[in-house]
Amino acid sequence: MTNQTTTRQPLTGKTALVAGATRGAGRAIAVQLGSAGATVYVTGRTTHAHVSEVGRPTETIEETAELVTAAGGEGIAVPTDHLEPDRVRALIDRIDRERGRLDVLVNSLWGGDHLIPWGRKMWETDLGQGLRMLELGVRSHIITSSFALPLLIRHPGGLVVEMTDGTAEYNTRFRENFYFDLAKNAPLRMAFGLGEDLKEVGGTAVALSPGYLRSEMMLDIYGVREENWRDAVEREPHFAIAESPAYVGRAVAALAADPDRARWNGRSLSSGQLAKEYGFTDTDGSQPDGWAYFIDVVHGGKDATADDYR
Repeated sequence: MTNQTTTRQPLTGKTALVAGATRGAGRAIAVQLGSAGATVYVTGRTTHAHVSEVGRPTETIEETAELVTAAGGEGIAVPTDHLEPDRVRALIDRIDRERGRLDVLVNSLWGGDHLIPWGRKMWETDLGQGLRMLELGVRSHIITSSFALPLLIRHPGGLVVEMTDGTAEYNTRFRENFYFDLAKNAPLRMAFGLGEDLKEVGGTAVALSPGYLRSEMMLDIYGVREENWRDAVEREPHFAIAESPAYVGRAVAALAADPDRARWNGRSLSSGQLAKEYGFTDTDGSQPDGWAYFIDVVHGGKDATADDYR
């Protein structure tokens, strides 16, 4: 019975921190780590009592924690603004005090989509908005890693996942806005640099990107729900390659459970790539590879459909 439980929940006894778990990929990653048996500390700025600048009050870290626990793990919500070093220090001190270890750190901090002025040149972009994007998507990651890594390296085998948008291959293209481009390329380099530091102490760092993510916000934009998301394909044909947040969550859970994960150290990965490696699927049983689709079909002109990449 114990062996069956261990196989079913390979992360039992492990402690994870998902920084930025209010919604989207961060929430799904937390839930999937919980499903694998982990204790997951989930952080963010939107709670039952406070709404962040993103302005989505129905998605809270308390709800994420409840979903983690319902999935089979233990979810612990800790309201944290990761741009405030003292708050992050207190968070890590609490994890150390309560668990004495940190096995997985997921930097899924962002919350800057509402700041992106698509179609504007760098000098046409409000400087304050641009710098805020860099604070939310880069500085927050750095602050969190600075305080969390001393605890993570206490036990060999720790995993750091730098969440971003776009793989290293895809992001050789300009991401349409100067500040957004910087914010989403920085985690690729952070994973590379952390990988160099961590490999000497038995740790692993990777950058990970979902494909065309069916986040709560994206579903709202297209006026659909998860149950009928394909109705949006008529309006946006490329949405046919979209993947649920659970898909990238399963990617992180698979990485965390892989005893040989160090082979990925410093690399840029995607949910579709890891699905083929580890054999997991999206919620509909498919294995969408969004970035390959965009590289080959959207930009490369290949005569193929989204179904060919699922």
